[in-house]
Amino acid sequence: MLYPSSNPAANIIANHDFSNGLHSWHPNCCKGFVVSAESGNPTGMSAKSGGNYAVVTNRTECWQGLEQDITGRISPGSTYSVSACVGVSGPLSGSTDVLATLKLENCGSATSHLFIGKTSVSKERWEMVEGTFSLPTMPERVVFYLEGPSPGIELLIDSVVISCSSLREFESTSTGCDVAGDENIVINPQFEDGLNNWSGRGCKVVLHDSMADGKIVPQSGKVFASATERTQSWNGIQQEITGRVQRKLAYNVAAIVRIFGNNVTTATVRATLWVQTPDRREQYIGIANVQATDKAWVQLQGKFLLNGSPSRVVVYLEGPPPGTDILVNALIIKHAEKIPPSPAPVIENPDFGVNIITNSQLDDSTNGWFPLGNCSLSVGSGAPHILPPMARASLGAYEPLSGRCIVVKNRTQTWMGPAQMITDKLKLFLTYQVSAWVRIGSGASGPQNVNVALGVDSQWVNGGQVDSNDDRWHEIGGSFRIEKQPSKVMVYIQGPAAGVDLMVAGLQIFPVDRKARFKYLRRQTDKIRKRDVILKFSGANSRSLAGTFVKVVQTQNSFPIGSCINRANIDNEDFVDFFVKNFNWAVFGNELKWYWTEPQQGNFNYKDADDMLSLCQNHKIETRGHCIFWEVQDTVQQWIQALNKSDLMTAVQNRLTGLLTRYKGKFRHYDVNNEMMHGSFYQDRLGKDIRPNMFKTANQLDPSVTLFVNDYHVEDGCDTRSCPEKYIEHILDLQEQGAPVGGIGIQGHIDNPVGPVVCSALDKLGILGLPIWFTELDVSSVNEYVRGEDLEVMLREAFAHPAVEGVVLWGFWELFMSRDNAHLVNAEGGINETGKAFLALKREWLSHARGQVDEQGQFEFRGFHGTYAVEVVTPSKKKVSKAFVVDKGDSPLVVSIDM
Repeated sequence: MLYPSSNPAANIIANHDFSNGLHSWHPNCCKGFVVSAESGNPTGMSAKSGGNYAVVTNRTECWQGLEQDITGRISPGSTYSVSACVGVSGPLSGSTDVLATLKLENCGSATSHLFIGKTSVSKERWEMVEGTFSLPTMPERVVFYLEGPSPGIELLIDSVVISCSSLREFESTSTGCDVAGDENIVINPQFEDGLNNWSGRGCKVVLHDSMADGKIVPQSGKVFASATERTQSWNGIQQEITGRVQRKLAYNVAAIVRIFGNNVTTATVRATLWVQTPDRREQYIGIANVQATDKAWVQLQGKFLLNGSPSRVVVYLEGPPPGTDILVNALIIKHAEKIPPSPAPVIENPDFGVNIITNSQLDDSTNGWFPLGNCSLSVGSGAPHILPPMARASLGAYEPLSGRCIVVKNRTQTWMGPAQMITDKLKLFLTYQVSAWVRIGSGASGPQNVNVALGVDSQWVNGGQVDSNDDRWHEIGGSFRIEKQPSKVMVYIQGPAAGVDLMVAGLQIFPVDRKARFKYLRRQTDKIRKRDVILKFSGANSRSLAGTFVKVVQTQNSFPIGSCINRANIDNEDFVDFFVKNFNWAVFGNELKWYWTEPQQGNFNYKDADDMLSLCQNHKIETRGHCIFWEVQDTVQQWIQALNKSDLMTAVQNRLTGLLTRYKGKFRHYDVNNEMMHGSFYQDRLGKDIRPNMFKTANQLDPSVTLFVNDYHVEDGCDTRSCPEKYIEHILDLQEQGAPVGGIGIQGHIDNPVGPVVCSALDKLGILGLPIWFTELDVSSVNEYVRGEDLEVMLREAFAHPAVEGVVLWGFWELFMSRDNAHLVNAEGGINETGKAFLALKREWLSHARGQVDEQGQFEFRGFHGTYAVEVVTPSKKKVSKAFVVDKGDSPLVVSIDM
């Protein structure tokens, strides 16, 4: 299939302004006609363009409208902008929505719909429907259509434009006017000068004007290149950019790529930087990847930044299996433009605490509900009358539940259950808490997963889940947030095996009032993180102290707040400056993991970890050791996976001895065997005893270190494998086998957190009496203000809970985090709105006091634990200064100051 190449920004809609009547357009189960200037004004509207417009009439359903097949005119991976001028006519009072939608059809699977955008339209006014879309893969048929108004309302369409915005931006970067300093640093980016400045990385490169008997032609320009005769996945096409790329500047990368040959129809193409440092260390920096096909050109996009001053830099494309060619039409690398952040969302009438579920108490039978699939719904009794605890913590005083439940029978698929449409009840960027009581019927073999799910257009969203293996009622608690306007949202309860009955009671979905929760958390924080302090002055009589001024400043809060760092980061002095000023603990992202320290058997690399440890020691920053082992098989080196049982046991012992002997006394914590709730590589091969033995041996080699378990999705209610109850069983099992487990690690990779759900998990884990740490905390939102609020939720919940003894963020600098839209500091060092929220919290958690010495020669205040400096000035201008530490304690701390 050929795709347009002469003008990528051109409108791909045929007959976009109806100048050729309805040619290329099709009324979907309705009728249509075109109004021209000559035909009068039957709808009371004149064409906005001054020409023709279409009228869609005889509509009996909301989804009926005008459509056009655009299958042959779009490419997967490219981003398209949509703009349609629309109006309405007919018996309408007020306004109605008009939607732009894609219908995606594949043979043998259900048709899906992709929402693009919508606008509110009233009579006698033209409005614009705008939006964007991108398809990761190419369906067999793609149909664009406009829909939405109520039956009987005529839909008017003046014009429609769909253009490839990503390709338009790509073209402008390569052919538009360059501003000084922002030129493309790739030489000969579209191969106009043949293959000059390009070379093969372990393979050949060839220039083409077409391939495959003319079926493959350039998307733009006249030629393209191929990396061929590839024998390794890392073989590809490369260009050295040494001297043209500057450190500490962010660069955008865009490439037009596809694959060819070896019967491979789809494969990942990656853009990678090879960097050599002055001390001849090598770094490989992943920039971006895209799923490429043999049928169409796709765009690969990414961003990178170099922290240090390299001696050599090479950019290259790699990835597909050996024997498959990588085709490249163009490669652009330009200094990234600074994009202003989106404003803070303004949410009118958020209705905090108001349940959006219709007929939640089943007062009106099952009205408002429908069965998903061919199961049956009825109303039963005997359900709890009290609100589930996590919802109660958010809502406070609340009327008792009705005691009624939905009983779901005749379930023949796991996804069958009660459902409800909630599209029009949701507001963007509001965080919703989910709460319900659930129970399963008899006849189940083993625990059954029950899940409150949301179908957001074609995406599954997890609203919380629980395992049930008895006839008791179980609480489900979770949360979700929607940040992009959907066309359809359905909530449904699913999960148990076919044939197992399901009961659901008191489903609540309501927006949470985070600010109200923060007030409560401040009070809790004052109770557990502060102490009364008495400054007692001596060496002078009370009269001479009259009028003496006291100023107390807290210089550091002692509560551990740390961050993940990696070796490349510490070459950037701006990164180091923010890190040492704002964190008192650190963890290494990869550099202590076994696959990093011994990538091949006997080939050790401890230099990176040594460099990072040295930085932390020089700045008196404590460090966590992450991790000795990682139980998930995909993270284990191939040479380890190839060992027999005996050799694997020897390798495990050598790893323990080598690591803990080398760093004895230098790390305060170790995550001994990471993610045991989600993997079992070592246990499967070496038996159940290996896990406690790892702890025992580590403790023998370094008795000073605290040994942690560490896992994810413990605190958010969305993964039954690592829910608090199972995590507790896991820890107790290790302890019963003699493992000296000293701490509980909750990773904290969380979305749209809700305080009471997180706090419930902490309360449950707190019964073990072990210190709890959030060890890898990050939150993600496209909006920096919302992301900052998410981070504030997690930090306040941790700081206000007595069982939590530290929090470590999983990074803070853009391009050096494991999740997109999670950073606090932009790539070139600007502190974003999330970072500002973080720093504001840090300032809030410092205590300052000032005043005068009282009649007893004392000055009293209550302050956070940590380091303080006091300055005392007598009426005679005598100055006395002293530093002191406020540590934990129930009784007031008395600090003597000799005057």
